[in-house]
Amino acid sequence: MKIAQTAILLVPGFGNAEEEHWLSGWEKKFPNAHRIKVPDFNHADRASWVAAIVEGARAQTKPIIIVAHSLGVAALAHAAPQLPDTVKGAWLVALSDWNKPDLIPGVAHDFAPLPREPLPFPSQLVASRNDPFCDFETAADYANAWGAHLIDAGEVGHINIESGHGPWPEGMMRFASFLSRLPD
Repeated sequence: MKIAQTAILLVPGFGNAEEEHWLSGWEKKFPNAHRIKVPDFNHADRASWVAAIVEGARAQTKPIIIVAHSLGVAALAHAAPQLPDTVKGAWLVALSDWNKPDLIPGVAHDFAPLPREPLPFPSQLVASRNDPFCDFETAADYANAWGAHLIDAGEVGHINIESGHGPWPEGMMRFASFLSRLPD
């Protein structure tokens, strides 16, 4: 699938993606990228995140590729059954394990339990071996449950600004490879 033929729906993680975050860079790079609009990115409320993803997907007129990071991955897993069949794939990065009630101290959430049903579209999950928000074995288990191809990124932290991932050119190459394998 060619990127110009798609709408790229960006689903950032908790707190949104800073200006220097790779997700924000991709939003600027791709004219067909659309970031979801959550009322409060600093509030981990499943209903509002799921509604934002579903609304964002339904607003698109082209085939949709979802790119999600961290809490955005968990929210996508919850939203998947409600998404239109125009979603053709999902590229998932650094799942956060929201089954842990104290994942982010002081932040209440209702994302547990994370869904284990297969995603209804092709997907890849990029996971780090030293992500402070999700251990690699948990990420691998969810990739398997969701039917997602697991990409072992090595020891690269949470794949965000704090772990040194600004533009993240390697991620762009992996994303392009994922897109090239999707049917037109």
